[in-house]
Amino acid sequence: MVAKLIQKITEEALKKQAGWAPAGLSAGEIFVEKSANLQLGDYAVNIAFSLAKELKKPPQEVAQILAESINFIKPPEINEVRAADGYVNFFLSLDFLRTELNNINKNRSKFGRSDIGRGKRVIVEYSQPNIAKQMHIGHLRTTALGDALANIYETLGYKVVRWNYLGDWGTQFGKLLTAYKLWGNKKELEINPIPVLNELYVRFHQELKEHLELERRGQEEFSKLERGDKENRKLWEWFKKLSLKEFEKIYGLLGIRFDTLIGESFFEKELGPLVTELRERGIAEAGNEGAIIIKLDAFKLPPALIQKADGASLYLTRDIAALKYRLTKYKPDKILYVVGNEQALHFQQLSAVAEILGLLKPEHVKYGLVLGEDKKKMSTREGEAIPLTEVIKKAVNLARDVVAKKNPALSEKERAQIASTVAIGALKYEMLKDNRNSDIVFSWDKMLDFTGNSAPYLQYTYARLSSILKKAGRTGRADLGQLSEEPEIAIIKMLLDFPDTIAESARTNLTSNLALFLYGLANLANRFYETTPVIKDDNAPRRNARLKLIETSASILKTGLGFLGINVLDRI
Repeated sequence: MVAKLIQKITEEALKKQAGWAPAGLSAGEIFVEKSANLQLGDYAVNIAFSLAKELKKPPQEVAQILAESINFIKPPEINEVRAADGYVNFFLSLDFLRTELNNINKNRSKFGRSDIGRGKRVIVEYSQPNIAKQMHIGHLRTTALGDALANIYETLGYKVVRWNYLGDWGTQFGKLLTAYKLWGNKKELEINPIPVLNELYVRFHQELKEHLELERRGQEEFSKLERGDKENRKLWEWFKKLSLKEFEKIYGLLGIRFDTLIGESFFEKELGPLVTELRERGIAEAGNEGAIIIKLDAFKLPPALIQKADGASLYLTRDIAALKYRLTKYKPDKILYVVGNEQALHFQQLSAVAEILGLLKPEHVKYGLVLGEDKKKMSTREGEAIPLTEVIKKAVNLARDVVAKKNPALSEKERAQIASTVAIGALKYEMLKDNRNSDIVFSWDKMLDFTGNSAPYLQYTYARLSSILKKAGRTGRADLGQLSEEPEIAIIKMLLDFPDTIAESARTNLTSNLALFLYGLANLANRFYETTPVIKDDNAPRRNARLKLIETSASILKTGLGFLGINVLDRI
């Protein structure tokens, strides 16, 4: 919003300087950033540095000429433009800020939304749990990230397909089938499906240490499954049904939805023809010991293995088939794979194969690990990843204690409802507030802290603002011209950045900048409330203007948290 305005003004100033505007330069290519030093301006443009080389002038001299040109135009949105250290710095006018606050307030339910993605489709693949295995803490990060990105793309006008690509095929099912036939109990499995299936899988590997023949049997059972053996197919479908039922409980708690649950098994029948096609086209060839590979020397990558020597398919084979299917059925403009950093090579190979085939290259939205406070991978004493159900349960219990201390007057029912919202919000925000490429150091105390950079702090800020509005009741005429105090102006400037923050979140596939925006807005709102009289202000028009500012801030906090998949509360 503001970035586009400044880009346009800068472009006009460039055109007024003969020969200064580089050929083909558009306003969108002029980079606008928030000024690091607000004493120098609200926003800054660094185009003087690139122009200086062409004009053979010092950057500061070029910046000074541009600043003078813009000041001469004197657009109403800008109070002043200054040159400093080669940057062109813009100060927004108070009249513009007040007018924009009024516009934002009138359209607050739609503010931040745009039609950037109108007519475009994006597939967002995330969560990806494995059938017959427990979802763990690592699944929380892909699930929260994918859901938030899907929300962000939707608010920019994209048609979004939310895809949960289930791990429901592969040799591990041969091992699980073997384990169930040897040691399984139907009643136990129906009562507690995921833990029992997980125990069977673990037992298979324990028994394998002394009974090596189990490996061959596992391969045979999976081979039978691939050939359509009725008994194995029936068991596999049962395992899948039980697993999905358990997964849906977790997704229900997290407030997560998908448009499709198509997994690896869906492409089973496509794999043989796919390998044949790739060989006939000269793209794939025989490798060592009869395996089929695609050489990726031109991409400086190791060969992509698409079929084992025994004829078994691989994860990459299924991903190639899935990519072709998605492109044919949905014709997307983007495909995002929200998968951990450790799968970087796999997606580099998939992207290279897509380029060879002339297909749309998918984007790997990678993320780091979730570590404990000891900076080691979060796991149980047995070394297994912590089940997500346990994480959620612990978060809710801890949140209940925190909420009880904060507001002892709450009934048990109210406490439970608030604790659930606070806990789920805290878990999601912990996954989203840091740059996704970084590992997360998971801290229960910081996650549920009502004073730090956490979802509970943002939720509490919203509840606090809502309480002010409720106490104030109906308001009369507001005189926005009386908003001139530094805390008030700082909030308005922050609010103006919301649309640009949303657009940048989609451009970079990051949620951290949106989280940082919301945290900054909450800090400003709290500082304003603590230092500026609102309800007790005797000047009614100014009081109403300040209430309008609070109303707008609360609305944008709620909207932004909603994009992150986090609910707000009117009281905590």
